[in-house]
Amino acid sequence: MNNGVPPIGLFRRLADTLSEPLASVPASLSGVLTPMVSHTALVMLTADASGGRVQGFGDPQFTRDLQGLDLDALRRAATGVETVQRAPIRVGGTMWPTLQAIARNGALLILARPGACPSDGAVLDLWTIVSTLVQERADSATPDYLWQARAASGARLTAVSELEDEFRTLLERLLVTLRSRRLSDAEAREIAIARASAAIANLNRITNAARELTEVPVATAFARLKSDLSTILEQREIQVQFVDPPADGRPLPDEVARGARAVVLRCVLSLIVTPEIRRVLVQWDCDGTNLLAYVRTDGPGRKEDAAPLDATLERRVQALGARMSVDTTPGWATDISVVFPLDPPRTNRANAAVAELRPREVQVVDFLLAGYRNRAIAEALGISENTVKFHVSRILSTLGAASRSEAIAMLLVEN
Repeated sequence: MNNGVPPIGLFRRLADTLSEPLASVPASLSGVLTPMVSHTALVMLTADASGGRVQGFGDPQFTRDLQGLDLDALRRAATGVETVQRAPIRVGGTMWPTLQAIARNGALLILARPGACPSDGAVLDLWTIVSTLVQERADSATPDYLWQARAASGARLTAVSELEDEFRTLLERLLVTLRSRRLSDAEAREIAIARASAAIANLNRITNAARELTEVPVATAFARLKSDLSTILEQREIQVQFVDPPADGRPLPDEVARGARAVVLRCVLSLIVTPEIRRVLVQWDCDGTNLLAYVRTDGPGRKEDAAPLDATLERRVQALGARMSVDTTPGWATDISVVFPLDPPRTNRANAAVAELRPREVQVVDFLLAGYRNRAIAEALGISENTVKFHVSRILSTLGAASRSEAIAMLLVEN
């Protein structure tokens, strides 16, 4: 920008970015920002409807080596939302100068090797606009996406749990062996015990960080809902009463936090079209296993008042494995209760089809379920990306799936 005047074509490029498919947003956003502040790479940490929280564009040494846990740590260490700063960060063993912007919804944008900019605040403003759109797409995601996100969450948490159990058992056995009095080299035993103990502590740290990345404190999720509803209803003569969940309630899986907020928003907005309604009660609670959402409105309590709660909302509820009930009391109120399970469904492979796969293809299946892309699978297995593509093609053919997403949906089913 020049003295606060937007560069020519900025709004047109921004409009084009907002209409792009989510996968193309990083490249398009980079093009919008380049006239304002030069940079060699751009990385976004968001919640979006494609299920991919981390997206990047530009220098692969930066975008490839900057991990999601690192990004989440940067976001948590920030002084708050709607902030922008320049600070160096270590990525792949190299210190990179960066510009870091955190939008109102908590989404993080990082520009690598940023040039001079008349107003870093303008970058934050643009990022807030783009990240808000990405968040809205997540909130309006199709039920199929929500189901797949829940199933994938189950696969991730299962993988983390199995990894933790395997290595914990290994390290504990190592400790038992090294503590044996039959070993004569006390000094070597002491060093080995210390190293093994440190390894267990590090494993706990990584596991906790992985869990935190996919969870949201229930109080934080409800505060976001309150903010959204308050903004929507502030211009209407409707009194809103909020009953907060317990501050120490169990954290919510990220897709449950987003899905529950979208469901409650849709319920309230559908009901308040009735002109007689003057009061709305919104309450969340946790019983340790479920998130319990409750909405009550006053008014005539006619059954037709609940008619806007259409099949789309019901499918969204079902996709999250939730249960919704609607009760109307003539001349009194309309009550809606939704129970969202916090534990994702257990995963179960399409056993008959998987049994026909070769051992290497079964390994590729495991990486597909964990969300790995072809290049990452190739690096993990030490094979070429073309070989991975061949394996994926045969997996799709064996399963009778038309796409990668359909194959994952077939492999992740509720017991």
